[in-house]
Amino acid sequence: MRIAVIVARVLLGLLFFVFGLNGFLHFMPNPPPTPAAGAFFGALIATRYMFFLIFGTQVLGGALLLIGVAVPFALVLLAPVIVNILFFHIFLSPDLLPMALLVAALELFLAWYYRAAFAPLFGGAVRT
Repeated sequence: MRIAVIVARVLLGLLFFVFGLNGFLHFMPNPPPTPAAGAFFGALIATRYMFFLIFGTQVLGGALLLIGVAVPFALVLLAPVIVNILFFHIFLSPDLLPMALLVAALELFLAWYYRAAFAPLFGGAVRT
């Protein structure tokens, strides 16, 4: 099980670190977007900060996963990004949906493995 966790952590970390860096450095070409996806990206670009926030979060979360430091924090950081990736590919660009599902599966597998770190988030009210 430990080897599977390391493989999942490194794979997810590599995906987010590389694609996050690509958002800043543009070293890999992006496929042409569908019209709906193009409109979505246009709206994100118009905000002038969302791309920096999204890609910065991906680089930070991916780096933490790669070096194995604060893995539960990295998973929490990347969870909203992964939800957005899933819905983007479900509704706007279904051609890469299998890859999005793989990313979500890796996240869920790692979250399950580190579930003890998340237990306090789902506990009852704290009594003082």
